[in-house]
Amino acid sequence: MEASKTNTQDFPNQADIVSSYSPALINSLDDVLDSYMTADEISRVHNAYWFGANAHLDQKRMSGEPYIYHPVQVAKIMAELRLDAVTISAGLLHDVLEDTNITKKKLSEKFGSAVAEVVDGVSKLPKLKYKSAEISQAKNFQKMLLAMAKDPRVILVKLSDRLHNMRTLEHLPIDKQKRIAQETLDIYAPLAQRLGIDQVRLELEDLAFKVLYPMRYEVLERAVRKYDKRKEMVDKMLDNLRRHLDSTELSYHIYGRSKHLYSIYRKMKERKHCLVQIFDIYAVRIVVSTIDHCYRMLGILHNLFKPLPGRFKDYIALPKPNGYQSLHTIVVDTHGVKLEIQIRTEEMEEVANSGIAAYSLYKTGETSKSSTAHLWLQNLLALQQKTGNNSAEYMENLKTELFPAEVYVFTPQGEIIVLPRKATALDFAFAIHTDIGLSTSRIRINGNIEALNYRLQSGQVVEVITADNAVADSRWLELVVTTKARTAIVQHLKHIEGREAVTLGRYLLKKALLGYQQLLSDIPKYRFKEVLGSLGLKSQAELFREIGLGRQLPSLVVALLTDIAHTDEWPSLEIEPEAIIKGVKGMIVVCAKCCYPIPGDAIVGTMHPGKGLVIHREKCANVNTKKIKRIMLKWSDKPNTVAEYSAAIRIVVPHRRGVLAILASKIAQTGSNIENVYLDEQGIDSAAITFVISVRDTHQLNKLMRRINQVFDSVQVSRIGPG
Repeated sequence: MEASKTNTQDFPNQADIVSSYSPALINSLDDVLDSYMTADEISRVHNAYWFGANAHLDQKRMSGEPYIYHPVQVAKIMAELRLDAVTISAGLLHDVLEDTNITKKKLSEKFGSAVAEVVDGVSKLPKLKYKSAEISQAKNFQKMLLAMAKDPRVILVKLSDRLHNMRTLEHLPIDKQKRIAQETLDIYAPLAQRLGIDQVRLELEDLAFKVLYPMRYEVLERAVRKYDKRKEMVDKMLDNLRRHLDSTELSYHIYGRSKHLYSIYRKMKERKHCLVQIFDIYAVRIVVSTIDHCYRMLGILHNLFKPLPGRFKDYIALPKPNGYQSLHTIVVDTHGVKLEIQIRTEEMEEVANSGIAAYSLYKTGETSKSSTAHLWLQNLLALQQKTGNNSAEYMENLKTELFPAEVYVFTPQGEIIVLPRKATALDFAFAIHTDIGLSTSRIRINGNIEALNYRLQSGQVVEVITADNAVADSRWLELVVTTKARTAIVQHLKHIEGREAVTLGRYLLKKALLGYQQLLSDIPKYRFKEVLGSLGLKSQAELFREIGLGRQLPSLVVALLTDIAHTDEWPSLEIEPEAIIKGVKGMIVVCAKCCYPIPGDAIVGTMHPGKGLVIHREKCANVNTKKIKRIMLKWSDKPNTVAEYSAAIRIVVPHRRGVLAILASKIAQTGSNIENVYLDEQGIDSAAITFVISVRDTHQLNKLMRRINQVFDSVQVSRIGPG
């Protein structure tokens, strides 16, 4: 959080500061440090505290507190992770380079190069004039990641800093609160999870959730508190379990926990469940002494309770990329009560909570070149080098790289390859080696030949068959999901000589035209000129090159070039739902916010330079003019049960206590999520409420509107948009 800047050249002595700050401030930090640090180490931390207090002496936080309160709280968070004196000192000094006249050289002379490097890694770049806030954000992340690769303690300070800022976010304007909370949910919480620092990640998620969706947070918090009866039944299960375990020679500790609100919300959203269907609101962790005891404990549990089929996960044999290890199982007692149980050793427990902070090698600053965290950080640096100055692409790829869900597959030699969820066979080939990926001809899954876009599942054995004449082209970008594969393909296409790119683009466009029984020579010159103008291109050769490099989709260019693309007679382009919300490389595909098209609607498209293909409902007034050339589209017939789209409905209801909560509940019962709510007072007796909601298609939306119509005697429900 920013300080009120006051630069000072000469700092007062310690006695002056003592009069300004209560001894309780540093004593609260000492209470934690005393449990694991030596007297010499604590003395080093104290020196950093007094130096930081001097540097920030005349600065205040937005809350009005002396600024040094913030670094001390950051240091306490790190002390609770039992970090070393260098890291704690850097936490106390993490803002002095950015907010005072202290130089890196002076910091190094006073506390050593290790502390100075960590503080410099956390500090933002000087406030240069970038074209946008997004570019500035990307540059600062790139700087931080570079410092992280040299010393992972940088990210431990940064995450602790972000956590305390989130705890005190209420002192900032609402718009800034939401921006910081969204950034936390998009970047910092996944980063903490990727590095295994779970106790920080969980709190970051809940704090961000509360700021971004306060109504949902409050409703969910209130609902979870009502689960006392279920907790009583879980306690009875635990008493039964303890009686059986006490009769064995196994030493153990049992910890009960309530699932964090954001974790519950995310699971409800992903699985389309209501709260009563989430059975792991309460979970149990059993900590034992050895790995052998983990599996023996699992056997006792499965003899005592019935395990739920398909819900056992062995993260001890197959650890997560962040080092997390544990056995997960879900059991059911004779009354049908389900309970999630995690079994792990003390060491696994420490790693699960603190991640890289639990490893002594990070506490000494000696980064293992083969460690999971180090290799992952090096991959992020390689990503930075490949994306160059394209900050938007870098940030998008960074978010993809932070995505936590994984699948585990094997090479024919038995090596485990970890890939993100929905990764394809072609992603696997690039994970082995870029050259292998670019020369992939076929893929064999468990001995059977499968398509390159085959979605991998954990446990499969994957074999890549290469060929010298295999050529990667722009269509491969639609077959991969991993950052490494996508970046490698784009780089390969960029390195194709201009003439080869033009030749490839011409070939792909000719092939696409043949699908409509058209030849390239059939396209009038004036039509080419119009299309080139709409795409911001200067020549046919440039258009071919854009297609060859994967920046334009041949099928969409054909739609613009051909007459049949502007009539109701032509065979419509199929738009896959997943492509709409995620976009495809080189050609952005988005749903218009003026009419909120969703699957089931009749749709048309318009091309916009810089925006790509924009989808509208067919009767939308914004596309029903002679000046706009429309492309007739249709939704894909392929079912998609995952993708969701925004739709807007307007509800006029009588004034009544709790009416908003009732409507929100009815919407949630249909499996829809509320994205936004707008209130428009109509009069004494009624009010109009606009809900922007997430739905899969028109069928779900119509069902929702029918249900709302049944809530009150007098209610008007209408969809916003044409028709």
